[in-house]
Amino acid sequence: MNARILSSLPGTGTVTTRPRPAPLPAADRLPPTLSLGVEEEYLLVDARSWQLVPAAAEILADVAGSGHAFHGEGTRYQVETATPVHHTLAGLRDSLGAARRVLSDAARARGYRLIAAASPVRTPPSPLHLNLDRERRRVRHDLFGSLNDNLVGCGRHVHVGSVDKDAAVRASNRMRPWIPTFIALSAGSPVWNGRDTGHASWRSVAWSSWPSAGVPPHFASTATYDSAVRSLLDSGAALDEAMVYWDLRPSANWPTLELRAPDMSSRLDEALLQAAVSRALVARVLAEDPDMLPGPIVSGRTLRLARWRAAREGLEGSGLDPFTGADVPAATLAWQLVDLLGPELDAAGDYDHVTRTLTDLIHGGSSAARQREVFERRWSCADVLRQLADETEAC
Repeated sequence: MNARILSSLPGTGTVTTRPRPAPLPAADRLPPTLSLGVEEEYLLVDARSWQLVPAAAEILADVAGSGHAFHGEGTRYQVETATPVHHTLAGLRDSLGAARRVLSDAARARGYRLIAAASPVRTPPSPLHLNLDRERRRVRHDLFGSLNDNLVGCGRHVHVGSVDKDAAVRASNRMRPWIPTFIALSAGSPVWNGRDTGHASWRSVAWSSWPSAGVPPHFASTATYDSAVRSLLDSGAALDEAMVYWDLRPSANWPTLELRAPDMSSRLDEALLQAAVSRALVARVLAEDPDMLPGPIVSGRTLRLARWRAAREGLEGSGLDPFTGADVPAATLAWQLVDLLGPELDAAGDYDHVTRTLTDLIHGGSSAARQREVFERRWSCADVLRQLADETEAC
C-alpha cells in the first residue's frame, strides 16, 4: 500500500492526504516486545429459525481436538476463543480466522450458524441457560437477578503485554479518556430484543448496569487499585476478580492490560483495528517517564457522559471530547487518536491497516450502521442475523 493514505476529513466531503507519521526517535522506541492476545465471544443460532440455541457444550466437544483454545462463556448459547500470544497483526489475523472457521464448520454441521456479534438481536429465551453449576447459578440469581440477562451480549477483549501490574495501572489511568472512542469504533449492537434500541452499542449500555462495570476509576497507585477491587468483592458487587468488569483493567490471570470495552464485531479487519490501536496506546504510555507529572485526570462523571454518548451515537454521530467537553464528530475523535499514535502504529507495522480500516468504517459504515440498514428494509431480525453470520464466515 502507498505510504500516503487517502481519506476524507470527518464531517466534510473533502478528500485529503494523510502523510505517514515521522518515525519515533531512536531513544523513544520501545523494543518490539509488546504482545497481543484477543478473546472473542460468539453466539450460536439455529440456521432455520435464527433463534439462539443452547449448544455450546456439543460444539465445544466437536472441536476439542482442533488445537485452538475454545471455552464456554456466561450462557450456553455462547462459545469463546482465546488466541495465542502474537507480536504481529498478521499472526493475530491467522489465529482469529482459523478459530472462526473451525467453529463455523462445527456449527454448520449441526444445523447452526456462528455469529460474531455483540447482540443476540432477537429476544433471548427466558430464563437464560446460564453456563454455571447449580450453586453458582443460585448465588448469581439471588444477588443479581435480571442483570444476568445481559450476559448474552458478546465482547472482544484485547490483551496487551507483557506488563507488570504497576505499569498496567499507570497505563489504565492514561488510557481512560479514550475508552469512549474505542466504544464508538466498535459499536455493533443497535438491535436488541427485536427492536432498534436507539443506541449504536446497546451492549455497552446494558453492561454498564453491572455494579462492577463501566469506566475504571483513576488510581493513585497499585495499592489503590487493589483496595478498589477488594471493595467490589467485600460489597458483593463482584463474586471474584473475574467479575471485575471495568472497561479497562490489569488482567487477573495474565501480565497484560485488558481492554474490555469493545463490542464484538463480525469483520476481522475491525478486530485487528482495535488490537493495533490498543497496543499503540499502551506503547505510548509506557514510553513516558513514570516519574513525570500525570496528565489531566478526567473525572468519572465526564467519562460516563462521553461513554454513553459513544454508545448512543457510535462512529456516525457526535461524541464528547473528554478533555474539553466539546461536541465533536466521533469520526474526528477516532482520527485524533490514530494521528496521536501514528509513530507507534508505524513502528509496529500497523499504520496502513489501521488507517485503511478506519477509512472504510467511516465511508462504508460501522457494524451498527450496516445492521440498521439491513433491519430497516423489512424489520427482520433474521435478515440481520443472516448478514452477521455471513460476515463472520468471510474470514
